[in-house]
Amino acid sequence: MDLDQLAALRTPEGSAALSAAATLAGGDPLAAASALRAAGVPPTLAAAALTQAELRHRAVGKFGPAAAGMFLTRAGLEQATRRVVAERRAERLRAAGVRTLADLGCGLGADALAAARAGIRVYGVEADPVTAAMAAANAAAAGLAELFTVECGDATAFDVSRVDGVFCDPARRASGTGRRIFDPRAYSPPWDFVTGLAERVPRTVVKVAPGLDHALIPAGAEAEWVGVDGDLVEAALWCGELAQVPRRATLYRQVGTETRRSRLTGSGATEASVGPPRRYLYDPDPAVVRAHLVAELADQLDATLGDPSIAYLYADRPTRTPYARCLEITDVLPFSLKRLRALLRERRVGRVEILKRGSALTPEQLRRDLRLAGDQAASLVLTRIAGAPTVLVGHPVD
Repeated sequence: MDLDQLAALRTPEGSAALSAAATLAGGDPLAAASALRAAGVPPTLAAAALTQAELRHRAVGKFGPAAAGMFLTRAGLEQATRRVVAERRAERLRAAGVRTLADLGCGLGADALAAARAGIRVYGVEADPVTAAMAAANAAAAGLAELFTVECGDATAFDVSRVDGVFCDPARRASGTGRRIFDPRAYSPPWDFVTGLAERVPRTVVKVAPGLDHALIPAGAEAEWVGVDGDLVEAALWCGELAQVPRRATLYRQVGTETRRSRLTGSGATEASVGPPRRYLYDPDPAVVRAHLVAELADQLDATLGDPSIAYLYADRPTRTPYARCLEITDVLPFSLKRLRALLRERRVGRVEILKRGSALTPEQLRRDLRLAGDQAASLVLTRIAGAPTVLVGHPVD
């Protein structure tokens, strides 16, 4: 999409095309395009409206009902923060005394809009002209244009002395190709600039990829990994005055109509004890694993590792926890396809879920090789115990 197409979508004719496209989202794209053209929508406008309708449909999971009025790009949507996470970040910034915020690399404006809703005055900077225009349009659609303004330019040139807080979400996809960037030194703005922000503005937050190497975490910063409904979605570095603990795993789970938040904190440097498998296995949330807080969770559960390099925990009793899934283990076997197949046939197991850590086996291939038949279900855990390939058979504990 270019600026002319965006401008066209914001006209009355464009709004009508967007409304018509919304009713066709999720269907056959060729049929949808034909339907819009048959209604008199010019081909270029129809294509732009259908693209926005598709992206808005996908964005509901991140933004909720607000997605219906937002302007989006594919790359921007993928990198954008989920609303529940952005709102909690904004609350924390507000509680820390941030009243004016620079959002350097604001993208489509997800974090800036959350901060503005919290009453923070936000100055957004975005290098891509179309994305900057979309962020401004999103601010207007949300009724927040007075609190969130956007300029198209170089984030490194922004005068941060104008604000008392900085949020930076550096671009992690290559311009032009859209390929994911894994090396933080190739981020835009550059990593040295990003990590140097805290020296200039004591209340600085940097959003980073969840796979960030712990060695790159600046000294004194709080590193937070965020999970939503079991998915690891992002990490953030809380710098300067905002740092509270060395490591944090923050989990959000939807329970009915309620969103529950849980936080596990620690140093990230503690090691858990190692012992033999026990009756209950705990599979820690990915955010807990990435935050290196498995040992802290083990202390809560009175649990041990079965192998020092694999993040499965074992305990004698089940304990309710938001930080891990619990399975009751009925069998612990040295891995043998023949023996496992015989056991499952004897138990009449026809459905299995397969978990794995520390195993080279492919769950899909194993499922085919097992040739399952029966009316019972089981959970299989492919792992190592004291370095030896092992399979555990069990079932989930509610």
